[in-house]
This record gives sequence, structure tokens and C-alpha cells, in this order.
Amino acid sequence: MDSGETGLSAEQRREQLKQVFAQAQQCVRCQELAATRRSVVFGAGNADADLMFVGEAPGASEDEQGLPFVGRAGKLLDTLLEEIGLARKDVFIGNVLKCRPPGNRDPLPLEIDNCREYLYRQVELIEPRVICSLGNFATKLLRGDPAGITRVHGRAEALTLGSRAVRLYPVFHPAAALRTPQMLETLREDFARLPKLLALPEPTQPGSLDEEPELEPEQESPLAAEPDPADQLGLF
Repeated sequence: MDSGETGLSAEQRREQLKQVFAQAQQCVRCQELAATRRSVVFGAGNADADLMFVGEAPGASEDEQGLPFVGRAGKLLDTLLEEIGLARKDVFIGNVLKCRPPGNRDPLPLEIDNCREYLYRQVELIEPRVICSLGNFATKLLRGDPAGITRVHGRAEALTLGSRAVRLYPVFHPAAALRTPQMLETLREDFARLPKLLALPEPTQPGSLDEEPELEPEQESPLAAEPDPADQLGLF
């Protein structure tokens, strides 16, 4: 098996990802979220994906089922992937927060800080080339910049999340696009650029001797009775 940037084989990275998942399931860093959640929605998909999606936080359906993007927005995401020749099994989908905030309120700064380590470990172990931030909130958090999604959608930029350099590609959130036909068309246009973006060489990783050229932005337009953690995690 090939080793990635971590120096671990694909199987070793997968096993470590399952360990992080197990840790997240027991997490009580955010007392309110731990007390009100039904599930820890760690994320699901291909543990070796080149493309990763990051939303804001689980909603009611996700909290109930323990999987990300399982409602109408998730069905639209599946359709958009199909239109560019991909499927959910080809990508990894997660959120900034792994627990649903009560009443779907915005994540609090402390909650984001408490959960950041889990997201960074996911990025480190999955080793995606491209991360799509879904919507305004996730985009601002991952970019560390207040610029809204309307200004930055469809524009790729190289940045470092934790210990991994990726190309961040912000797009409108599928849920918002369901409400606004014009936004849905823009989302489709942004998705259509993804295959070309995925074909680019990955950004130079931290610690490399090579300099990373600046990326031109896209122009807008083990008991037997216990379940396998991979089954709960939805790993492919």
C-alpha cells in the first residue's frame, strides 16, 4: 500500500481515523452539546478521498441518523456530484462541529475551538487535495476571514488546515440553493469546475523544500457483539 504525506499506509490512516472517531463519540468538551445531542456526527465517506466537503454543523436529521447531509440538502449534493461524474462514495463529508447546536443556532467560538482538533485530524488522515467549504459560516471559519460566500465562492486558494496544505474551494450551501433557483445555477457552475481543480498537483506540504506557487483564483462565474466503527462511520 502507498504511503501518503503522513508516512502511513492507507490502512494505517484508516485505522487512526476510526480511533479519532471513537474519541469524538465520547467527547464532552462542550457540555451543552454533549447533553443535548443524540449522535456525534463525525462525518462519512471515502477515507482516501481527494475531495472533502465541510459544512457548518449537523441538523436535526443528521443528529438523529448520525450521518452528515442526509436531508434534502444531502440529496442535492448527491445530484451535483453525479453531474460531474462523482458519487458520495468518492468523497468525504463532514462539518466544523460534530454535534448539533440546540435549535440549530450558530456554533459558539468556544465550541469551534473545542472541535477544531477533530476536523484537522480528519484532514491530516484523509489527505484531500481539495476541500469544499459549504456556505457562509464554514467558509469564514476555514478561511479565517470575514469575507462572505457571495464574494469568494468558486475561487480556489491554497491554505493550511492543521498540518495539511489543501486547496479550499468555497461554494454555496445546498440548503440555500434549494431556496433560490439562481443560486442553484451558480452552485452547478462552481461544481463544474471541480474536476479541473482536482486534476491539479496538490499544494506543497508544510516542511517541504519546494516553494508553493501562488494559485490563480478561479474567476467567479473488539467484542463480536460490538459494531465495527467503520460501519458507524460510513467509511468506504
